[in-house]
Amino acid sequence: MADKSVTLSDIAKRLNVSTVTVSKALRGHPDISIQTTKVIKELADEMGYSPNFMARNLSARKSQMIGLVVPKIAHFFFGSIIESIYDIAFKNNYEIILTVSQENAEREKKHIQTLLSMRVDGIIVSISQETNDYEIFDTVRKRDIPLVFIDRIPQISNINTVSVDDRGGAYKAISHAIKLGYRNIGHFAGYPEINIGKQRYLGFEDAMNHHGVPINPDWVLHGGFGEKYGYEAFMQLYKNNNLPDLIFTVTYPVALGVYMAAREVNLSIPDDIDVICFGNAKVQNFLSPQLSCVDQPTEQIANKSMEILLQNIKSPDEFEHRNIQIDTDLILRGTCINFNKK
Repeated sequence: MADKSVTLSDIAKRLNVSTVTVSKALRGHPDISIQTTKVIKELADEMGYSPNFMARNLSARKSQMIGLVVPKIAHFFFGSIIESIYDIAFKNNYEIILTVSQENAEREKKHIQTLLSMRVDGIIVSISQETNDYEIFDTVRKRDIPLVFIDRIPQISNINTVSVDDRGGAYKAISHAIKLGYRNIGHFAGYPEINIGKQRYLGFEDAMNHHGVPINPDWVLHGGFGEKYGYEAFMQLYKNNNLPDLIFTVTYPVALGVYMAAREVNLSIPDDIDVICFGNAKVQNFLSPQLSCVDQPTEQIANKSMEILLQNIKSPDEFEHRNIQIDTDLILRGTCINFNKK
């Protein structure tokens, strides 16, 4: 069984080299020859050595750790971003410390405090749907720790952001539906205090106004980003006998809630009620019919957020804040492709 207390000194003594040599070899430093590095790494593996990141934090200026805070993990959008960020971090010799707020602002704050105590080199955050106090982010910036916000972005000036064109993407979806012939269109919106809820509603509003289609306020419901909200919003309209012909949902999970509710009351999608959503997911393959959607390029979001963060970490004095907005695509599948309403 490997000894969990193996240190750099133990490895150095076995090979009759300095601890500095061992440390550099394990970090792949160019000062150490390829052959020596190979020998040291093989012995370290044999002895069961594990680096003490906390000790490294105390002795080095850089921890080679990046904090990541997301609202959900069982969610294709965030799951896909997390995988891409991990991959990029690995290629750049960084570890990712993943935390999940579960849409809770207090947990989010505690996670960030923990990441600060671990002396991470930078933090990537997508804020929770409850977040309206930004004091913790001011703390991060006062400590000169690089910070990048993705997707859900707080109303703070001079910050790094990576998002998609939420307003333009929503406009594409609704314009497409109107051109098919839809006029009775509802929108299950998110919280208007969160940028994605606000901007996707504005895109919906832009398209309706541009095409001269009146917005029925009874069909615009604000409430959340998950399945539960989609289910409850649908049931509210159904029980009032007030369903539109088409529902545009703020996220993919909200659309899944609509699917669950429609199935429960024996309404067929897309024949009885049609759906289009903002966001994509691999679970598509298990839906019938498959959802048409506004696709968010998760790999690009991850790439840009890591690119900005690493630039900020490596060249803080020359770095200037960046705000990246990525275009979206409209993907048509089994919904919102024909207008069959009487």
